[in-house]
Amino acid sequence: MGGRVTLQDVASRAGVSIKTVSNVVNDFDRVAPETRLRVQAVIDELGYRPNLSARQLRSGRTGVIALAVPDLAARYFAELATAVIAQARRHAMTVLIEVTGGERSAELAMARGLGSTLIDGVILSPLALSQADLSGKPGRVPVVLLGERDYAHTFDHVLIDNVAAAREATAHLLATGRKRVAAIGAQRGPASATAHLRMRGYQEAVRSAGAPELPELMAPATQFSPTEGAEAMRQLLALPEPPDAVFCFSDMLALGALRAAHEAGVRVPEDLAIAGFDDTEEGRYGVPSLTSVSPDKPEIARQAVALLADRIDSEGRPGRKPVRTEVGYELMVRESSAPARTTKGSL
Repeated sequence: MGGRVTLQDVASRAGVSIKTVSNVVNDFDRVAPETRLRVQAVIDELGYRPNLSARQLRSGRTGVIALAVPDLAARYFAELATAVIAQARRHAMTVLIEVTGGERSAELAMARGLGSTLIDGVILSPLALSQADLSGKPGRVPVVLLGERDYAHTFDHVLIDNVAAAREATAHLLATGRKRVAAIGAQRGPASATAHLRMRGYQEAVRSAGAPELPELMAPATQFSPTEGAEAMRQLLALPEPPDAVFCFSDMLALGALRAAHEAGVRVPEDLAIAGFDDTEEGRYGVPSLTSVSPDKPEIARQAVALLADRIDSEGRPGRKPVRTEVGYELMVRESSAPARTTKGSL
């Protein structure tokens, strides 16, 4: 089919009205499931894309939203961005990706809707913003927050229970028979809310099991990177009494820890069990495969985009209070945390 595909083209091919196609494109409920599937199949076949310029002229909106993340090179945020883009398409929206570097000025600009003539709303994963930064005058576009930091319900917010997830991962390592479980990822400062919560979960599990809660087993990492994970693992292995398990606050830290253990001749999981957080593709296909906390990234994306779309649609109609939505997670147990070996005593 030559030229730009139109709503009329889709409607004709699917045997429905233009209004029905519009309802499917905008993900409205008033379409029968079988009709929705037929229309969506034609949309995919013809490669139909909404005319953003025409939409903006009609509604004053662009159909473009921004996703602002600290670091797109981090696998977690890359996978999250993919999920957000997929969900945005269901709402006939395009996603503009902004990398903030975790810098307060960049995050504040996104929270206040900088460049709002180009975007209808923002999904923001902040590291450096404080409660005070988000307590003033609302920005020029709707904002949905991601991440663990508690902003006292000033914005719609989608998150997981990091304390519970870290506690479960640490308890799993202890349940395999390990006695000295270390943590890699301790941080200080206003941009370390994620690390604080995961450390809290780790400490709660250690206390509950009656295991030693020792400062030397809580290794710092200024960034959640393989380099920092490897360096922290080397320091832990150099202790007079090294750990027999490590909970890493991200998969990237865990991959670095795996490498350092390998270089030191420490076998995983025979001598050392390792668990991570984020359930990234690298961890799933590593050798050994990595036990990891798996946040429900597709659901995080679905909830965030749905909240933002609703906020955009209801703009100018006051009354809806900010929504705090907690999304689930699952501990994916893999090869890196097989149970510790036991030595049989003589009879």
